[in-house]
Amino acid sequence: MLIDTATIQVRAGNGGNGCLAFRREKFVPHGGPSGGDGGRGGDVIIEASEGRSTLVDFHYRRHYRAESGRHGSGATKTGRDGEGILLKVPVGTLVKDRDTGEVLADLDAPGKRVVAAKGGRGGRGNARFATPIEQAPTRHEPGVPGEERTIDLELKLIADVGIVGLPNAGKSTLLSRISSAKPRIGDYPFTTLSPVLGLVRYGDDGSFVAADLPGLIEGAHEGKGLGLRFLRHVERTRVLVILLDASSEDLAGDYDTLVNELASYGKGLAEKRRIVVLNKMDLVPGGTPRARFGGEEVLAISALRGEGLDRLRHAVGGLLESVGAS
Repeated sequence: MLIDTATIQVRAGNGGNGCLAFRREKFVPHGGPSGGDGGRGGDVIIEASEGRSTLVDFHYRRHYRAESGRHGSGATKTGRDGEGILLKVPVGTLVKDRDTGEVLADLDAPGKRVVAAKGGRGGRGNARFATPIEQAPTRHEPGVPGEERTIDLELKLIADVGIVGLPNAGKSTLLSRISSAKPRIGDYPFTTLSPVLGLVRYGDDGSFVAADLPGLIEGAHEGKGLGLRFLRHVERTRVLVILLDASSEDLAGDYDTLVNELASYGKGLAEKRRIVVLNKMDLVPGGTPRARFGGEEVLAISALRGEGLDRLRHAVGGLLESVGAS
């Protein structure tokens, strides 16, 4: 099961203390100040990595602390900087400060990173404070503490197309027929418990990534069913396939439920370009059911029998191309 949220505590390293020291060399009984600076504390950095697909590691370990800088020493020696920590997360992870709600970064590309907690600056040694007037200063500074934060990690899968529908509309079957993905398939609601991605090819060299997402129910935007976990992943998709069970007794009502949930969740989901697809046409005697869907393009298919899938691939590919060109 996809683990797409985690809360961790991160603490950067403290800066090392500046040193209080004086030269004590042979024939120099009253030498000048020689205290070195403290080293800088290590940072905690979070980076998007293509090699990661889940946040499960952060459920087993929740506390991360970078190394503190070493203290300065005599002979104006600066302490060694503390080593930082690099935490790798899946591409598409949102990094938030739990206490303030501030979004620190949207790691939506491989290699993109953010300093989640900054290491403290090292304190200055007394050698730094020598002046022509004060030639033997005793002033020196402690290191600055490193930042400490509680971080919320929230994964939003990055896909071109989101397949949305009520439970048992045939989303998993459709993805398994148009791509190489192997989602779990069953004839009961909520077979899909987490998003599944598949690469769909069309034409000579066209392709897109489609996501089979857990079924929506009325009240999903309020967290009912798998609501909020599902809708979070729809945010990044470029277009939507609204998949309806053509054998339903209330096709128009099913469509309205889906569109209303997208609109209630907000964040532009209802404004995304979309195609309405009537699945399970093999169960409908006499052809296409009569229903109105706001003038949107409607395609009729049978994912189980593989009917109409080539036309669907090209229609979705063409829609993506038009969205990219706009």
